Amino acid sequence: MIRVLFVCLGNICRSPMAEAVFQEYVDEAGLTDAFEVDSAGTGSWHVGEPAHRGTLTVLRRHGIPYDGRARQVQPTDLAHYDYVIALAGENARDLRRLDRSGVLDGKLYQLMDFTPPGYPRDVPDPYYNGRFDEVYDLVDAGAAGLLDHIRAEHELA
Repeated sequence: MIRVLFVCLGNICRSPMAEAVFQEYVDEAGLTDAFEVDSAGTGSWHVGEPAHRGTLTVLRRHGIPYDGRARQVQPTDLAHYDYVIALAGENARDLRRLDRSGVLDGKLYQLMDFTPPGYPRDVPDPYYNGRFDEVYDLVDAGAAGLLDHIRAEHELA
């Protein structure tokens, strides 16, 4: 089982979108049983809430289901997941601060690490600017690249 965790600030916009899009790619590739995919936030403000309506609207428009609830990342998550994918540098820094035992070494990435040159480093937070379609395009590119990376690394057909 390959475990992937997407992390943003509040776990209602970017990381649930990334979780849903990545899961869709995994399912389309016929690899559902090989993966555990989840998302979390570094903050606790939205714990228990559904994804932001902007995220849900964009996902529905692309035919991607999502019904998760926001949760806060826990220190145990850092050891449990094989790939911890931050949506922005701020999230990666917060995760490093949470990682007191060094378990993130070699498995913490930013989603945009898996896109071709020319893409931005961070996925902007649409909570503040409402650009959910722009975020979807970035997340889609990153999720596709991440799956390609994992498939090559684990020699998955």
